[in-house]
Amino acid sequence: MVSGMPDVFDQSARDVETTRIHHKHRVANRVPRAVTLSRDTTSEAPVSAVPEPKRDISEYSETMRHEVPGTNPLASFLPNPVAMRFSTQAPTEHIILLLRQHPVTQLGWVLAAAIGAFLPILFDSIHFFDYLPLSYQIGVYLGWYLILLGFVFESFIKWFYNVYILTDERVIDVDFHHLTYRNISAAKIDNIEDVTAKTAGFLSALFDFGTVTIQTAAAQREFEFNGVPHPVKVKKIINDLILEEEREKVEGRVN
Repeated sequence: MVSGMPDVFDQSARDVETTRIHHKHRVANRVPRAVTLSRDTTSEAPVSAVPEPKRDISEYSETMRHEVPGTNPLASFLPNPVAMRFSTQAPTEHIILLLRQHPVTQLGWVLAAAIGAFLPILFDSIHFFDYLPLSYQIGVYLGWYLILLGFVFESFIKWFYNVYILTDERVIDVDFHHLTYRNISAAKIDNIEDVTAKTAGFLSALFDFGTVTIQTAAAQREFEFNGVPHPVKVKKIINDLILEEEREKVEGRVN
């Protein structure tokens, strides 16, 4: 009897310990549903605020509100141009206005080209080249018209690619001198300090074109939009962009 007691005791103790351990597991697994579904938000990284997109200029500019988006690539005043981008344009940057010199400012080379086109006819009427063989006369005329064509092409290209661009972020001046050289200057809208518009002369007043001068605090201190259409309207649009930049800073909408 004595020798068998330890075995019975040991087994009883093991049974008691096993029962106690099972009870602890049942208590530990009895977790309220509300606890299991809760989230530890203290360990999560803060979510960065997504900046609000820029407002469309028609929402705050009375001048641009009445402008129809431009579709003519040859226009000298092109508001909100459709399907048009430039090489340094940022993905979120929008073109507000594209400007070229007014067509009236190009009358000089247009008249020169027209006169040049009729010069061979004048020379032929007075028999200026009659002393030359016919093949030489044809060569002279062809050479003259090739030179004239090159002059017209270069003059048109200089007018077409000399552009002034206003975006919702920057003002850009593209000076296209010839096919192998161009100069691009830009300044942020919030660096603009002063804008003036000026018309001078009878033609400027009649056809509503002039010069818009922009003073900035950027590396390029001054921008001049020479001979552009509607200079007063351009000045108003630039001032609207400046005011919107200031509102963005005050309201915390700056990217």
